Amino acid sequence: MTLVNWSPLRELDDIFERYNRLFHRPAVAATGETGEVVQWRPAANISETDKEYLIKAELPEVEKKDVQVTVQEGVITLRGERRFERTDDSEKQHRVESFYGSFARSFALPADADEARIYAESKDGVLKVHIPKAQAPKPKQVEIQVK
Repeated sequence: MTLVNWSPLRELDDIFERYNRLFHRPAVAATGETGEVVQWRPAANISETDKEYLIKAELPEVEKKDVQVTVQEGVITLRGERRFERTDDSEKQHRVESFYGSFARSFALPADADEARIYAESKDGVLKVHIPKAQAPKPKQVEIQVK
């Protein structure tokens, strides 16, 4: 069983983020768990199979070179930046509802995660982080001689 520290401030951040999404308000810059300034948090889905855990993070218009995945002390962190690119100076923006700027998401890894074999792939605006499960040692029978 993995214990995760509860943070009331993180819960409050989640409530404000949901409120802003509901009313289409831009997210306000905040500090992440490591102290860096983040402007938005991409949605992430986490699933599990017999062999691995899978994190799917929605990162539309984020290039692979702008994404960093790190593991430290049992926590996996996805961070990067979505850049606002203006192609034509004569173009007027009437409404911009997309989030731009830096982002960061951190998740505690389960106890059976094999950190050495984690890999990530990015395709069609979705980052998939594969976290293989460590193989549990198979019990073996040891014969003890009675003297």
